Amino acid sequence: MVGGLLAAQPAWALSESDAAIGVRTAIERGAEAAVGLLGRNDGFLGNPKVRIELPGPLQQAAGLLKATGQGGRLDELVTAMNRAAEAAVPQARTLLVNAARSMSVEDALRIVRGGDTSVTDFFAGKTREPLTQQFLPIVGRATEKVSLAAKYDAVAGRAAKLGLLKERDADLRGYVTARALDGLYLTIGEQERAMRRDPVGTGSAILKKVFGS
Repeated sequence: MVGGLLAAQPAWALSESDAAIGVRTAIERGAEAAVGLLGRNDGFLGNPKVRIELPGPLQQAAGLLKATGQGGRLDELVTAMNRAAEAAVPQARTLLVNAARSMSVEDALRIVRGGDTSVTDFFAGKTREPLTQQFLPIVGRATEKVSLAAKYDAVAGRAAKLGLLKERDADLRGYVTARALDGLYLTIGEQERAMRRDPVGTGSAILKKVFGS
């Protein structure tokens, strides 16, 4: 039997199969909810937890732009970055749901036994690479028309060569895609933790059985 969550149930009341079904249901719902929250207007831009800002080392360059009266162009870039993430996230729904539904009993029990990042770790391991490939062209189309997009790549490329910026963040498409996925997995994790705290509120019998006290 599984410790923690299953300990709240009599030994005969909840099998490992029930636990696996419950976890699959929980993270599928969490993934759907996260996509709904983020894949809409201001899903990223209006949420401080996931809003995509320029990388720290580029903030100095941003300050120079503002000082020369180009703050509006900088705001346009930040808005475009977040709009790109909002446009890309709905494409993740199918892959996330399929990952949840194909989860093994071992995967489910690992999540039950795991800590606050167990769901994030599961989805990142299963979906980060394919979602990166799906997001990159969407992000590229959403940002390429912004006047500072090419400037970002030029400045970020120099910063990366000097060791001031991670190589993966030197390309605008790659940077926005990575931050979009970070925000997606963070939000999925928040949804899953909320279900653990209030399984009754989900209205799902299996979630009440697995996560209820």
